[in-house]
Amino acid sequence: MTTDPQSTHEIAPPLRTTLDTLYDLGQHIWEEFDREVRQQNWHPFVNANYTTVERALLPFRGAGLRFLEWGSATGVITIMADLLGFDAYGIELDASLVDTARNLAVRFGSHARFAAGSFLPAGYTYRSPTGDSRLGTIGEGPSGYIALGRQLEDFDIVFGYPWSGEEPIMLDVMKQYGSRDAHLLLLTGKGIQVYRDGKLTRER
Repeated sequence: MTTDPQSTHEIAPPLRTTLDTLYDLGQHIWEEFDREVRQQNWHPFVNANYTTVERALLPFRGAGLRFLEWGSATGVITIMADLLGFDAYGIELDASLVDTARNLAVRFGSHARFAAGSFLPAGYTYRSPTGDSRLGTIGEGPSGYIALGRQLEDFDIVFGYPWSGEEPIMLDVMKQYGSRDAHLLLLTGKGIQVYRDGKLTRER
């Protein structure tokens, strides 16, 4: 996997304006969702810091690279990745949020694709170092890869925003099913942690 040898960190002013508009709208959608849904019945969707994720993605910009977001919610980050030049996909368990993401993609002229389902591949089982097989994920559903028409190993960049307990699962899924050359970016309390072939390569 290679990145564009030109300045991958530069964003042209028109794209900068589009991204900022996307982030503002994404924040508005989140606040409305929090007010109308999460404050009535708990829901796991919490929006990420979009600019933090953008900064982590910029060094990986390159023609033809395929991006996947685990838990894409309203689709802002997946749409951002598409606008930055990635071939971008998102998997989200809540089908109503997938509808929101698809509508948002149309609004921004994005070709990002979304599927309702779990980020776990079909047949996946987890064993912790202590032998515990309980999944640390919130919610279960059919694997989203079937609907996407892709397998995890097809992606060059995978992004996740894990809840407490999900990080070991995400690392294990990537180790078992992802490409060894792919990068896994996890947004944690320490910022963005970048993994490749199961090894932490850097923090952003």
